[in-house]
Amino acid sequence: MAATAMVRRIGGVAVALAVLGGVVWLAVVRANSEPAPGTLFGNVEIRQVDLAFNAEGTLQKMAKREGDAVKRGEVLAELDGATYRHAVDLMAARREAAAAQLDLLLAGTRRETLDRLRAAVASAQATLVNAQATFTRQEELVRTSATSRASFDEARMGLDAARAGLAQAQASLAEAVAGPRKEDIEAARANLRAAEAAEQLARTQLANTVLSAPADGTVMTRVVEPGSVLLPGAAVYSMAIGGEIWVRSFAPEPLLGRVAPGTEVTIASDGGDSWHGRIGYVAPVAEFTPKTVETAELRSQLVYRLRIRVENPDDRLRQGMPVTITLPPATAQAHQAG
Repeated sequence: MAATAMVRRIGGVAVALAVLGGVVWLAVVRANSEPAPGTLFGNVEIRQVDLAFNAEGTLQKMAKREGDAVKRGEVLAELDGATYRHAVDLMAARREAAAAQLDLLLAGTRRETLDRLRAAVASAQATLVNAQATFTRQEELVRTSATSRASFDEARMGLDAARAGLAQAQASLAEAVAGPRKEDIEAARANLRAAEAAEQLARTQLANTVLSAPADGTVMTRVVEPGSVLLPGAAVYSMAIGGEIWVRSFAPEPLLGRVAPGTEVTIASDGGDSWHGRIGYVAPVAEFTPKTVETAELRSQLVYRLRIRVENPDDRLRQGMPVTITLPPATAQAHQAG
């Protein structure tokens, strides 16, 4: 019986030690799993753009493949631009015609035209003199019944026609001397402006057949291949934009005093690499914690979005990767602000 009691006491002690060890182990694991105060989690912002032509046509060239680095302004792809080049030539010819028409109006009437119209006036005056003489003779003859009434009427109509002819010739000469009307010149100028605008539009459409990189970056995907017939807006490349690297994170209300714009922070990846960053923006409005964001508080808690600019990033920091942000101690931050 004594032996049995001893075994029971030893078993109870062993169970108690095991439970105590489990509690200690759980506390250590939980302590290690919880982030230190002033630790935030976030992701490197994905800066991606789909590149497309603002024109339609057959894809003729593609200069880049997946993974190629590109520089701002570098040509990435080209459409067959024959149709657009012909349109430019057509609009250029129309512009030249409109400009020539305006120059013609501004130059006024040619000297040769004026001489011709003056001669026409002189001829009309001579015709009128002859018609007047004929009418006078017929008028005297008809009084003595030496001529027929029909001949007299014919002479009178000839006189009226000669007067009208002289008036017409004089009006034509006056119009030529005065030159084109102001309204005609303004209309010609408007036609020239319209032709110039049409030519610029044609040149813009031709330029749209060349696709250039909007910024430095890396080609992610070739969506189509040469020979494809594309409509405006159809994606050709998917490109990750390089340059500045920003980290997006969320901070709970108790940490707002430690995430003021300009605060220097440390950014670390899961692989152990680290970079320096500076908080550039803190949202003025609270929002619910997104499910993709890990914080030390409950997910339903209101948080404030912030963006951190990474200083001197390198190729180890990739878009979309998760990172850990470590804020400076409150005392050090207060000293830095002072």
